[in-house]
Amino acid sequence: MSDEKQGACPRYKTMIGGQALIEGIMMLGPEKKAVVVRRPDGGLEEQVEDRILIKDRHPIFGVPFIRGIFNFGSSLANGVRALMFSAEFYPEEEEPEEPSRLEQWLESKLGSEKFYSVLVTVAMVLGLAFSVGLFILLPTALVGGLAALTGGLPMWLRNLLEGVVRIVIFMGYLMFCSKTKDMHRVFQYHGAEHKTIFCYEAGLPLTVENVRKQPRHHPRCGTSFLFVVIVISILISSVFFSFVELTNVLARMGAHLLLLPVVVSITYEINRWMGRHDNAFSRLFTAPGLWLQNWTTFEPDDSMIEVGIRSFQLVLPSEEGKDAW
Repeated sequence: MSDEKQGACPRYKTMIGGQALIEGIMMLGPEKKAVVVRRPDGGLEEQVEDRILIKDRHPIFGVPFIRGIFNFGSSLANGVRALMFSAEFYPEEEEPEEPSRLEQWLESKLGSEKFYSVLVTVAMVLGLAFSVGLFILLPTALVGGLAALTGGLPMWLRNLLEGVVRIVIFMGYLMFCSKTKDMHRVFQYHGAEHKTIFCYEAGLPLTVENVRKQPRHHPRCGTSFLFVVIVISILISSVFFSFVELTNVLARMGAHLLLLPVVVSITYEINRWMGRHDNAFSRLFTAPGLWLQNWTTFEPDDSMIEVGIRSFQLVLPSEEGKDAW
């Protein structure tokens, strides 16, 4: 592959982004999706697919403030599929369990491909439910319990406490994950993903030596996106509950769920704007997310960087500049 194809002089910020996996990395380009996993024998397992963007078939899904919800769902589905693919190469040490009767029945009725789609959908729904429950609903329940114990709290204080608890839970969750052995390695691959993208955007050939020198904190990271989601949810819910004074815990939980698509849509547009601009305001806005990457990215070794480079090369578009942000 030539230096030009490796990204010698892009002159722009790329829309190519990725996700760290179990001993691997997924990269999403404008035309292709690639998953590269380091097998236990040291070789690389590659999976490359053409991307069919929903906005190309249905232009309405490319409209600002509508596209955010569908792009978020698409990214979540791609991430779950890639994680399941990477996990296939690293089974648990114990003997695998036989499929349950339900699993056997579903596979016989749906076929292996449809059954896999069902598993991806279930995993995606469960993951989303866990995130919403932990970061959105749990803070509401905890502050609601405090309000009940104290005989009631002023609405402004209740809104403030819910926001503080939400941020504390989010930061605590990231710090806890970073301390586990398996997640630490995943976060090293996360660092390799960021370094590879930085190397390409710097106009350098994608070599291990060049990638290793790059920073591991990237402003367009998913960690930053999630943090902005939480901040925007705090702001929107504070405004909403200032006009609609809901004290019932279940009613407040329901309101948070109804506001979630609005939060995701606004956050997506903010994230796109920040990705296209580099000024004092954008740097200030991305600073908290970059700081949080101290717990979600770690320095990779050379074998991890090789995975990042290979996965990135596989999604480079055929037309130069087509991946411009």
